[in-house]
Amino acid sequence: MTRATRSPEAGTGLVSTVAGVAVFLAFLFFAVQLLYNLYATSVVTATAYDAARSVASGEVDHTDPASVRAAQHRAELQLRDRLGRYSDRVVIDWRASDASTIRLHVTAENPDLLFHSAGLLGFDEIDRTVTVRVEEVR
Repeated sequence: MTRATRSPEAGTGLVSTVAGVAVFLAFLFFAVQLLYNLYATSVVTATAYDAARSVASGEVDHTDPASVRAAQHRAELQLRDRLGRYSDRVVIDWRASDASTIRLHVTAENPDLLFHSAGLLGFDEIDRTVTVRVEEVR
């Protein structure tokens, strides 16, 4: 019986395959995090716009501060209801509003889904300000 001789390059395909799979998984994880961030940004922006628009509507008496505060409270409850569990990460600020415009500043903390990026990817926070003019009869 002759003994089989091994090539000096035996096993080198395994190293390059493992490296290729690792790079592919890293790109896949990055893409998932990017898509999650884009979806969360879209949903937070849309719900913030809807909340500001409902406060700026003509149905609210903007000459009465109590009426405006009640409308803001209703809009905030609706915003949090639409965001579900994600609303725990959202901070809402109406303080920049005045008599003619409603300004809603929303910040939300985006969770890292797969790995901790330490803020290197820029996906860790959503910061939006929505400005809507108050509806008035002309």
